[in-house]
Amino acid sequence: MAKKVVATLKKEGGVAFIKAIKAIKSPKSGAYTFREEILPETSVKDFFNKK
Repeated sequence: MAKKVVATLKKEGGVAFIKAIKAIKSPKSGAYTFREEILPETSVKDFFNKK
């Protein structure tokens, strides 16, 4: 599924998009959850630096 999503996001000449997945640890239970977003290539660093 991921390959298909990424393949459809690649367009020639347009804005490039990236599917970013980040693991976040819950402070209450200690379990990990995953946060997924489809972002423009320029805002990926902000996504990973944000808590």
